[in-house]
Amino acid sequence: MPVIRLFRILPRGHRIAISILAAGMGLLTLLPSESALASRDRPTGITVGEPQTLPLEVENIPFIDNRIHTREQVVQIRSGDTLSLIFARLQLPSALLHNISQLSTAAPLQTLHPGDKLTFRLDREDRFVGLQYPLDAARTLEIRQGQDGLESRVHSVELESRNKFAQGKVDSSFWNAGVSAGLSAGQIMSLAGMFAWDLDFALDIRAGDHFTVLFEETYKDGFRVGTGDILAAEFVNQGNVYRAVRHDDGNYYSPEGRAMRKSFLRAPVNFSHISSNFNPRRLHPVTGQVRPHRGIDYAARTGTPVVAAGSGVVTESGYNRFNGNYVFIRHDGTYLTKYLHLHERLVKKGQRVKQEQKIGTVGATGRVTGPHLHYEFLVNGVHQDPKTVKLPQAAKLPAAELARFQPRANQLLAQLTRVSEIMLAKN
Repeated sequence: MPVIRLFRILPRGHRIAISILAAGMGLLTLLPSESALASRDRPTGITVGEPQTLPLEVENIPFIDNRIHTREQVVQIRSGDTLSLIFARLQLPSALLHNISQLSTAAPLQTLHPGDKLTFRLDREDRFVGLQYPLDAARTLEIRQGQDGLESRVHSVELESRNKFAQGKVDSSFWNAGVSAGLSAGQIMSLAGMFAWDLDFALDIRAGDHFTVLFEETYKDGFRVGTGDILAAEFVNQGNVYRAVRHDDGNYYSPEGRAMRKSFLRAPVNFSHISSNFNPRRLHPVTGQVRPHRGIDYAARTGTPVVAAGSGVVTESGYNRFNGNYVFIRHDGTYLTKYLHLHERLVKKGQRVKQEQKIGTVGATGRVTGPHLHYEFLVNGVHQDPKTVKLPQAAKLPAAELARFQPRANQLLAQLTRVSEIMLAKN
């Protein structure tokens, strides 16, 4: 009996059950096999059951994060190290060194300093992948081996700037007061440099003098990484108040807008003990006779730098048995400065020099009892006391610049005043 005829004579319930069962079996025949599923879910050419490394688009991964199959080797620069010596120690090819030296950004690698660190990235076969060299707290030079040759760039991060105060009172010396206040050596020298046209820090400082400094500190990821510029400072010397504020041109000005930099420095040497002050009836240390000592002696070690107190032209640079090695500088028709007993002279007659230019070193040449600089200051041919001689007034900011400078200066100086008052109250 045909199957279709037999199906028709079955009871209605049986026919429904058989139809549902047949439909389910048909659906099963449409599902993909296990092997088909596996082939659809894996890349072509990869065998099931074996460990595989999926192909990577390396060029799309930033070099700084590409640590797969690489290792880092940190090299700390030693005295006498050069990039070529470091490459030789790491057995990196000289051709690679040559190619790196041709990169415009690689110039800092030619002047490595002891203590600096280079971070190399090498692959499993110790082949060069890249290197990093911190330029400063905010910038890092990175060189990498790309698919088409060497690539370089400088990574920069934002540093946070915070303002901080320091206060000090002179007891034994200005230097010690600065150290006690928490200032770095560089900050102490910067503070002295701000007021070097008004104060001789080797001569004028007295016990009881005090100062207040507002300066920047820089932070990276919440950690202090360095100190920035001094923004404003106040120095009280023997009751006289001196104040200076940094303008956005990088120079310092008085609250009235006059440049702290003037035509002449008060002293041609830094932080040296003065063995003999200005005295017109001084007893000469060699002859024992009362002879004028028309200047100041700065006792210092042989070789201590001597700088020009002001810009001008060298009128004399020579030697005699009294002055030893000496240099005279004519600044204009009014002012002349003299520097005697030098160990060596670094300028020649007729040479033009700039203020703070090194012109020689402290020595003990000529008629002297020990190494020192004898410094004289003449006005219209007459000797004047370098400590007290009145010097030309500094230039003032133009009106437009002054209008920009004063609001900021007033704000910073108000902060200094509050802090200074607190310090005085504590004392």
